[in-house]
Amino acid sequence: FRFNASFLPCLGYGNLSPSTAVGRIFCIVFALFGIPLNLVLLNEIGQLMLLGVQHCACRLGEVLHWQNKASFLMKTCALVTGLLLFLLLPPLLFSNKEGWSYEEGFYYSFITLSTIGFGDYVIGMNPDRTYPSWYKNVISLWILFGMAWLALVIKFCINLLE
Repeated sequence: FRFNASFLPCLGYGNLSPSTAVGRIFCIVFALFGIPLNLVLLNEIGQLMLLGVQHCACRLGEVLHWQNKASFLMKTCALVTGLLLFLLLPPLLFSNKEGWSYEEGFYYSFITLSTIGFGDYVIGMNPDRTYPSWYKNVISLWILFGMAWLALVIKFCINLLE
């Protein structure tokens, strides 16, 4: 099972790609199980985030005695907080650590969290830069929670359209 990194610009975010038939078959089989499990995980994280927002809305509604307004306020706060944490602030970090413009960082943020992942921008890969040890771990958590948040936003939009 050999990996070939020579087609990096064409492969999306991966630096590695299987170059043998056995490796490609393994990737297909792994994806058949891995993709649904990933969707289940993202759904569970999104549901936990939603439960947290609903719990806060209930508590706020009890304190202020206006349940409907509290629910709307908490959903709005969750949306704005998510926008800040997952789409608007990370480009500042990417500008600092990667040397990208804010627009490039925003583009990377959206393309990554929406799972499009073209691979034209990849974090932590510039050999001319030194990255802190925490950087890739924090970005991994940002991707995980950001994808769950974006899935909730898309689900909310679909519910509105229905």
